[in-house]
Amino acid sequence: MPNLAQNLVRTAEKHGARCALRLDDAELTYAELLDSAQRMATLLRSKGVEVGDRVGLQMANVPAYPVAFYGALIAGATVVPMNPLLKGREVEFYVSDSGAKVIVAGEQMADAAKEAAQSTGIECIISGALGPDGLPDERTELVDRDDSDTAVVLYTSGTTGKPKGAELTHANMITNAATTAETLLDIGPDDVIMGCLPLFHVFGLTCGLNASVLIGSCLTLIPRFDGGKALEVIGRDKVTVFEGVPTMYAGMLHHDSKDTADLSSLRACISGGSAMPVEIMKAFEEEFGCIILEGYGLSETAPVACFNHPDAERKPGTIGTPVRGMELRLVNDDGNDVEDGEVGEIAIRGEGVMKGYWQREDATKEAIPDGWFRSGDLATRDEDGYYTIVDRKKEMIIRGGYNVYPREIEEALYEHPAVAEAAVIGMKHPELGEEVGAAVALKSGKSVDPDELREHVKERVAAYKYPRKVWIVDELPKGPTGKILRREVEAPSE
Repeated sequence: MPNLAQNLVRTAEKHGARCALRLDDAELTYAELLDSAQRMATLLRSKGVEVGDRVGLQMANVPAYPVAFYGALIAGATVVPMNPLLKGREVEFYVSDSGAKVIVAGEQMADAAKEAAQSTGIECIISGALGPDGLPDERTELVDRDDSDTAVVLYTSGTTGKPKGAELTHANMITNAATTAETLLDIGPDDVIMGCLPLFHVFGLTCGLNASVLIGSCLTLIPRFDGGKALEVIGRDKVTVFEGVPTMYAGMLHHDSKDTADLSSLRACISGGSAMPVEIMKAFEEEFGCIILEGYGLSETAPVACFNHPDAERKPGTIGTPVRGMELRLVNDDGNDVEDGEVGEIAIRGEGVMKGYWQREDATKEAIPDGWFRSGDLATRDEDGYYTIVDRKKEMIIRGGYNVYPREIEEALYEHPAVAEAAVIGMKHPELGEEVGAAVALKSGKSVDPDELREHVKERVAAYKYPRKVWIVDELPKGPTGKILRREVEAPSE
């Protein structure tokens, strides 16, 4: 019975009275979480959800998220997680592409979810922080699923085309959660994990929620990250494991309350999502006395593929060595291995690698041409087998741990009547890692203020995506075929 939700059933039987989820004063025990999830499964069934159907989930980090997530899995459905910041037309693409039958959304996301549901003709369930009102009394029992059945469709994208849904199987999710819990975090039922990573993101979903549910740890939630709030919750709830992206560590390090914060309970800190600046790492460790271990993974690998293991030498600036059940290689454009010290593209094989992109056979073959998933990330490997990321083959922007895809932002810019051409690039930022910038060439005879273009995009995409810096150019650099060359676009000096 490899259904990922089996972990919740087993933990509820073993640790039913233990706190599973905490949001300030609100708590759910494992017994209560399972009970609510089973009733959620019944609600979804009443809306026509059958085994294998997709259920969209757009919600902040509140207890209702795990209730809906595990409820869908118990019913035998596949979950399509969505960023709560997405606007209506973005949600519409996710649900229409995945063929979702129902959207479950938080109250703050209700407008976008309802808009998408109405335009696609599907059901929309609005939920409070602890779950939808009036859950049925009937409890649906766990549905059996096969190892290769899809548990989650996580949308990701390169720099061209529409986002692609990475199909992560029950086996992908179960094994990666177990590897994280057992070999990277070494957590037990007495551990308290900080749940400030978004649960719609594979990092927070696997390493936070699924790992804690597997073991019976407590996940204490923060709906929207704030450095001061994180410091407060770590002290209040005696958090033992903090998981975050580099900007979260910077947010706590630079917060005014850091001098009075009590982080003495922390025993493990892990970082992922984007490269951790070594200076931030050193300063955080010196300030709070807790070692940060950095790792690497992608949506397509469920996610953890490489890590600075706690029982091995730590090399700051590297992403460590392959985790249990995963293999890494560095290959050239011909798919051949490169020598240690040379730059190559990371190729990954193992139990966490997705089975493919949802209904995108060509994209799947391109990404996994020979059984090894091509990450698009360039790295080197030293003589000890430690990998170091040097660049991204793809032009995706990672802003504060969130992926921003230039093509999507460019398309929004092109909707403005004055815009002839646009190129969106990542600009170095001391805390976010990268900021979104846009160079725009205008149509002949047209004029527009950059602030107007910025607001134009802001109205059309999630708040973390729109370009904070927009500048007007006479023309954009192009290659021989007329293709705009983003890599040659230069941001103006301040």
